[in-house]
Amino acid sequence: MKPPTQRQLRAGELIRHALMDILSREEFNDPALHGKSITITEVRISPDLKNATAFAAPLGIAEMGPVVEALNRAAGFLRGRLSREIDMRHTPNVRFIPDDSYDEARRIDALLASERVRRDLEQKDED
Repeated sequence: MKPPTQRQLRAGELIRHALMDILSREEFNDPALHGKSITITEVRISPDLKNATAFAAPLGIAEMGPVVEALNRAAGFLRGRLSREIDMRHTPNVRFIPDDSYDEARRIDALLASERVRRDLEQKDED
């Protein structure tokens, strides 16, 4: 798999900022989105710039599934808003997926803080 081009990276960041602005100011009727704080951590865009994958992380919400499903239901509405915000020839179709990097970081922190790992590190320092 080839790494993203500068053009893809710029377009992805442009879309991420625009989505963050839209999500912060729009009121959604969907109960899964109403009153929720959602951050878009990354947007990856296809080489033809027609499809984008947005990594969403709802802040302070344990269960991301319903929020991401609701974002995908609202994708058409968000694409319409996005078309007014960004200056691109084509507004990409956006698909939302949960960003589990925060959960993974918490899991690694907990693992590193565990007694077994601490004991192993102390034992290694003594050697």
